[in-house]
Amino acid sequence: MAWNEPGGNNKDPWGGGNRNNDGPPDLDELLRKMQQKLNGLFGGKPSDSQGGSGNGGSFPWSLVLIVLAVVYGLWGFYQVEANESAVVLRLGKYHSTESSGLHWNPPLIDHVTKVNMTEVRTERTTGQMLTEDASIVDVVLQVQWHIDDAESFVLRVADPLKSLQEATDSALRHVVGSQTLNGVISQNRTQVAADTQVRLQEYLDLYITGIRVDVVNLTDAKAPREVQDAFDDVVRAREDEVRLQNEAQAYANQVIPVARGQAQRMLEEAEAYKSRVVASARGEAARFTALLKEYQLAPGVTRERMYLETVQDVMSNTSKVMVDVEGGNNMMYLPLDKLGQGSGTSAAQRQQVSPQVVDEISQRVINQLRTEAANTRRSREVR
Repeated sequence: MAWNEPGGNNKDPWGGGNRNNDGPPDLDELLRKMQQKLNGLFGGKPSDSQGGSGNGGSFPWSLVLIVLAVVYGLWGFYQVEANESAVVLRLGKYHSTESSGLHWNPPLIDHVTKVNMTEVRTERTTGQMLTEDASIVDVVLQVQWHIDDAESFVLRVADPLKSLQEATDSALRHVVGSQTLNGVISQNRTQVAADTQVRLQEYLDLYITGIRVDVVNLTDAKAPREVQDAFDDVVRAREDEVRLQNEAQAYANQVIPVARGQAQRMLEEAEAYKSRVVASARGEAARFTALLKEYQLAPGVTRERMYLETVQDVMSNTSKVMVDVEGGNNMMYLPLDKLGQGSGTSAAQRQQVSPQVVDEISQRVINQLRTEAANTRRSREVR
């Protein structure tokens, strides 16, 4: 049965059972009843049924405190991402460095600063600098870096980015000042960037900035605009010098091996000639030694054999032979031209025909000599 229907005794479901009117529930009365319950729970003085308190109606401070406590507790939670670190300061003093995850700190007491530890950032530096050979060069440098130590980055240096820029300028000027203009612009650009990175990291570690340098790139290096044309002429002249040197080196690489090959061939030919001459001389010496032994055993026979061999060698190299007989005016003509078949006859053909003919001629010569010797002896005996 509804409370406002006949027979319901007009009982108010909101607690106002003594009310005789049929209007909506009183909100003020509900708040007073809730306040009474909270006061009783926290040791306060309960108020009367009419909503009045002993002191004429007090403000619900307990409820406010509970709400503030809940808000304060929820306010202290914070989330640290996987790529971040959180530096916690408690009453202005360093307390801890928190890694990724959900954390809580008392608000208004702790101060949390989050920093991205994996983000790679870029710092660009430009300027005119003096080289070792007193030349001016325009340099553009890019530095890629990330945060390596969150505590040092947040607390050790007042302005880490400004410190990084000043340290980069100092390191770059020191390295460029130890190089020539040509080295900075063309020859040693990679070395300049590497040396700058090493020196820059030394400065940052000395300042305790918590910054780690990843890459240093020398993006541009050129002479000032006022002398750019003259410098371009110098660059072209150096390029021509390098080109001519390369051409000369290529020609040398082509000629020197040929000359060395010819020299080696001449050396080998000389060595072969030496070996041949020495071997021939040794053979002649050995033959002469053997012939000397034979001559010592039989001088006459050896002398006659040597004579015949000599005559054979002489006649084998000529096409005509004429023999003059002592004491007479007759001359013997031997037709050796037919045997030699002229100057065009090969040595092999002469070797096949000449031995028989030469033996016959030799025999005739020997007989003739013997006859002359016999006649000479007879004439001596007669005398």
